Amino acid sequence: MGSPSNDAVPSLSFEIFPPNTQAGAEKIVETLAELQGLSPSFISVTCSNQPQSIETTTIKLAGYITNQLQIPTIAHLPAAYLSKQQVHTILEKLQELGVQRLLALRGDIFPDNPPKTDFHYASELITYIKKQAPQFEISGACYPEIHPDSLNRVTDVKNLKKKTDAGCDRLITQLFFDNEIFYRFQEHCALADIDVPILAGIMPITNRNQALRLIKTSDAKLPRKFLAILEKYEHNPVALRDAGLAYAIDQIIDLVTQDVAGIHLYTMNHASTARSIYQATRSLFGLQAV
Repeated sequence: MGSPSNDAVPSLSFEIFPPNTQAGAEKIVETLAELQGLSPSFISVTCSNQPQSIETTTIKLAGYITNQLQIPTIAHLPAAYLSKQQVHTILEKLQELGVQRLLALRGDIFPDNPPKTDFHYASELITYIKKQAPQFEISGACYPEIHPDSLNRVTDVKNLKKKTDAGCDRLITQLFFDNEIFYRFQEHCALADIDVPILAGIMPITNRNQALRLIKTSDAKLPRKFLAILEKYEHNPVALRDAGLAYAIDQIIDLVTQDVAGIHLYTMNHASTARSIYQATRSLFGLQAV
């Protein structure tokens, strides 16, 4: 359930986010050119912290990746900040651009930016899209360590089941650093008859600021082995990068060995990180050296 057969080759995909500066916009073009050379199964484009600008950020960038780079693209849509009319307009635009894949999620709620009322949950957005434009392939987000707003694991998995029943075609996990948590999550999904591919979201930690931000804002469990890396190499940036990449590579090898459906790499717009991972693991995904 949620895993391919033993002889299936897992997918390797990347996530990027829309830049919010001119310098970032120029850099993302270079980053995407490098990612293109790594033959990803797809690239997903997140929402900015200003959901009202989704058409000029997420959708525009997804169109560029699809048409200029010829890479399948997934555009993130935040249910909480979209009206039905906006979704209708976005779907028409995506169709026009040739973008056929979406990731429907509730989205973060910003205290100073009240959400809209047409969609409260990702499952509602998925249901609406499947009725309006059934040709779209829809992915959903999931949390191996339980969604922050869920009461418990049972409630969380029931809500996840609503997504797949609504027409969600695959799930992509939030980042995690303990593979055993992911395997337990897979088992819970199987028991709930959630039978779609589950891609494991992996974020390589390669610098101190990224590590500190993660510790402050993430609910992900940080294993002793991972914390030891952060503590030992806190003031040695080169060693921290190498150790962080090695940790992520170790996670990926273990996951692929256990027949994960795919790896979705949170690149943080750093092509060098993606390339390092690719070079160390490409044979696991049936990919060639570049």
